[in-house]
Amino acid sequence: MLTRREMISTPALAFAAPRKQPNFVVICTDDQGSEDLGCFGAKDVLTPNIDALAASGMRFRNWYANAPVCAPSRSALYTGRYPIRAGVPTNGLALAPSQKTVAQLLKPHGYATALTGKWHLGSGEDTCPNAHGFDYFYGFHSGCVDFYSHRYYWGEGGKNRQVNYHDLYRNREEIFEDGSYLTERIADEACGFIRRNAGRPFLLAVTFNAPHYPMHAPQRYKDRFPRLAPERRTYAAMIAAVDDGVGRIRRTLEQAGLTKDTMIFFIADNGATTEARAGLNQQPAMAGSNGVYRGFKFSLFDGGMHVPGIVSRPGRIPEGVETGEIAMTMDITPTICEAAGVSPPLGYTLDGSSLLPLLTANAKSPHEAVFWKNGGQLAARKGQWKLVVNGIEYGRTPESQKPLSGDDAIFLSDLASDPGETTNLRHKHPEIVDGMQSMLNRWLSGMQPPSE
Repeated sequence: MLTRREMISTPALAFAAPRKQPNFVVICTDDQGSEDLGCFGAKDVLTPNIDALAASGMRFRNWYANAPVCAPSRSALYTGRYPIRAGVPTNGLALAPSQKTVAQLLKPHGYATALTGKWHLGSGEDTCPNAHGFDYFYGFHSGCVDFYSHRYYWGEGGKNRQVNYHDLYRNREEIFEDGSYLTERIADEACGFIRRNAGRPFLLAVTFNAPHYPMHAPQRYKDRFPRLAPERRTYAAMIAAVDDGVGRIRRTLEQAGLTKDTMIFFIADNGATTEARAGLNQQPAMAGSNGVYRGFKFSLFDGGMHVPGIVSRPGRIPEGVETGEIAMTMDITPTICEAAGVSPPLGYTLDGSSLLPLLTANAKSPHEAVFWKNGGQLAARKGQWKLVVNGIEYGRTPESQKPLSGDDAIFLSDLASDPGETTNLRHKHPEIVDGMQSMLNRWLSGMQPPSE
């Protein structure tokens, strides 16, 4: 809850009549299972605040991340482009200065901009969040950090042999907050930004690193799940901390009189992982659930990038609505731009499309088809049909770490009747396979070089 001091410090202008320019809050979780929220079917993970957010707006049954791995997915979020066109087709690459972010598009129109949490798109002077249009940044540059020491420990065994390092920043300055639980601090900073900027339009990205490894959670969150097995218990506790943060952000908006002025997005960057570093006893991680969907993080089967999706703006978006229409993370930037009345620079390509007609007028998905590439894997979805080429499940067995071979190297599913992609229909519908492969080839050839 807001303290009395925080309420007093909120600018009086925040309580004025609704503005023409809406605010935007984009909340993103990290490596979260597609069904690990109460509003998406979880029975053992309690998320009352995220459930309430879903009840206040539209819940997407077919929201897709643009990639099954962190950095490419985030490049699509900020640029409105497929990761290939954004120049970040895989982890380990920075978002080039030539790429325009939604923050850079909104700033000239009077928006205050901030990001609190994980960036993972560069740490250089010209690739950090402040260089990409965010006025305020609190968080870390790398792919993950320890939740208490805020150090990156995962480079020493890699091919780059990178010594572990501290990674927590406020804007461009390294800061030290040893011992503070990072999920709570990310929410603290988000709420502080809202209070400081309540009198002007703002864009706020809140990019929690939970429930990504390392699996850390204070005991007070674990105590909410006394009956769960240890690994699932910690995972649920990490999500509960995020849920508390979402509740605090919404209460801060309410106290500032900004609920109806603010559009909130809630997504995950990709599906749950089976990486051993997220598990126990050197075994594949068991905690995250992708429900009926096949595959996990890194996979182009649906478990890799079929993620929770929620969009809320009371008074503008109908409440308590569920949709089966297809949406992608790259749609967030064009949706924000249209809602704010902002156009991208002439000639700058957006691959995503505004979801406003879908959100406010019950329109169909803006996508005829959507596409993915991750390493040697390719995938496309068109309506009920999903094609995966050279698919890898990235499950919990050594065999699942290898590309499917033989007939299954080209795998056609009817997601309407088989959402788990269990039955290969390539020989039953060869004409659909041919058509979708042609679409994939045209899509690949149409992606412009990263320098564009």
